[in-house]
Amino acid sequence: MSDRLAVLPQYLLPKQALTVLAGKLASKEAGGLTTSVIRWFVGRYGVNMAEAANPDIASYKSFNEFFTRPLKDGARPFADADFLCPVDGAISQFGAIERDQIFQAKGHSYSTTALVGGDRKLAEKFENGSFATLYLSPRDYHRIHMPCAGRLTRMIYVPGALFSVNPTTARGVPGLFARNERVVCVFESEFGPFVLTLVGATIVGSMATVWHGTVNPPRPGVVREWRYDEQNIVLQKGDEMGRFLLGSTVVMLFPKNTLAFNREWAPTSAIRMGEAMGGQPA
Repeated sequence: MSDRLAVLPQYLLPKQALTVLAGKLASKEAGGLTTSVIRWFVGRYGVNMAEAANPDIASYKSFNEFFTRPLKDGARPFADADFLCPVDGAISQFGAIERDQIFQAKGHSYSTTALVGGDRKLAEKFENGSFATLYLSPRDYHRIHMPCAGRLTRMIYVPGALFSVNPTTARGVPGLFARNERVVCVFESEFGPFVLTLVGATIVGSMATVWHGTVNPPRPGVVREWRYDEQNIVLQKGDEMGRFLLGSTVVMLFPKNTLAFNREWAPTSAIRMGEAMGGQPA
């Protein structure tokens, strides 16, 4: 079966209604039922609870509390590198931005302008720059950390669809990551500007940042923007910056001549937060 045929049912599903329902269920505190669901999930996806700060499944009051669990101290040591991997997951794609085009999958690309919600001036900062698309599976740790130190300047909520973001869907849905709901976080750093985009998906109940809290819901259906020029919100390399309530994808943008990726990186490779993502070009 072709990838386009495989994703056809997603066009027909009431994705937003399913996502709203999943978000409500995941936040419920249902005692033994919640514990049973978490226990099933851990077994089904092979979640490594030994890494969790709290490995006791029965102690989590809701599925969301379990899903966004912190790791125990020392579980993810930071590499000695200019840029750290911000998440646990797998590399979907990475490499050079061709003028303003980001490679999604064979036969598919999308523009930086579309990704950031239509702001051409912001997108121009990343012309011929670098990108990385990182996929978080259900088993992964779902907090997002800073690849380098940065000062927050803007956050943009972009409404959109809620397709799955798994590899099959990335191959089958054109412009997937610029089509789905997303939260675009813009930072300034010693290396120049960079963007961390949190991309929503089917069943991803919400996305949150450490400075704002939950960004969605609500889902007003229009672009919303917050500017932080008057505030000094600075996060250090490796600091937590946000989280997914159920899994999804992070897309990062960096300017030209800023980042040389780790030579060991390859599409589909597993990654861990804190590993070396790369350094400045020689």
